[in-house]
Amino acid sequence: MTEWDIKKLRILRTLRDRGTVTATAEALRMTPSAVSQQLTNLSRQLGVQLLEAHGRRVRLTEAAHLVLRHAEAVFAQLERAEAELDGLVRGEAGRVRVAAFSTAVPALVVPAVQTLRTAHPGLEVQVREAEAAESYDLLAAGEADLALSLAAHAPTARDPQFSRVPLLADPLDVALPVRHALAEEPGLRLADLSAEPWIFGSSGPWSEITTAACEAAGFVPERAHSAADWTAILALVEAGMGVALVPRMAAAERRTGVGSGVVMRVLSADQPRRHVVAAVRRGAEDGPGVARVLAALRQAAVRRETLQRAAGTGEARPGETGRGDDRPGATVQRD
Repeated sequence: MTEWDIKKLRILRTLRDRGTVTATAEALRMTPSAVSQQLTNLSRQLGVQLLEAHGRRVRLTEAAHLVLRHAEAVFAQLERAEAELDGLVRGEAGRVRVAAFSTAVPALVVPAVQTLRTAHPGLEVQVREAEAAESYDLLAAGEADLALSLAAHAPTARDPQFSRVPLLADPLDVALPVRHALAEEPGLRLADLSAEPWIFGSSGPWSEITTAACEAAGFVPERAHSAADWTAILALVEAGMGVALVPRMAAAERRTGVGSGVVMRVLSADQPRRHVVAAVRRGAEDGPGVARVLAALRQAAVRRETLQRAAGTGEARPGETGRGDDRPGATVQRD
């Protein structure tokens, strides 16, 4: 029977995901020559060609992709075995490392941790704020056990490396200057703001989200100002320089009360939303620690959605605004 080397298979998978030998070496903290040597040895062990020249780079052969399709099932089963062993050895104790984008930390992760401290005091949750791309790199490298991100920036549901768990549909409300002509307009629609000057980043995820929401409402937003975080965006809104979409999950954690000069309006007729998901390495979701953290996150998400529905039933409340240090205009995900 052919000998399958798990370490070498992981190197092959990383090359598939990273695209180059150099990037693979950096991700695995190896030298490029060591990566090439390991893959040459794997090719010799399996008796098939795994790589072929493609210009100045290499690419995986059809045989390599076949090998990885079967290897993914092996990796998932090893994750399950490790999770069961961890549960057998540690019982209620253990550690789960969570990588999450910034607004998810106070809105979902902290409430989940507070629940776990009471229900499972022996379980340690270690939190790391991270952009979506970094979160999945940490997850793939085994340096995080669970990642939270927006669904738009998560691996697809068919990705063999990860299992996704939907958590929350986060509504986007519009921030208007308190004296804006539409600040108290009944039944405000996003389309009603098509002629307004808009405030959002010049590139990156939040630019994409704002543009996509407006296009779905039938118009392309005119970006009047570009800002790098919610504090700057809302200050520009307060000054009457434009309008902006703000995630309710972000605004709710950063209320400043009346007198701020900004009104948050619910777009009840054509409410855009962003979707928050959790992801784990496929097979790891059965581990007792990860399963408990996922359950606590689901509970926190249900409570958050209940609060959001309540917030969405009211009309405009002048002076309420959210301020924070997220970066909707950043090139990488920090919302």
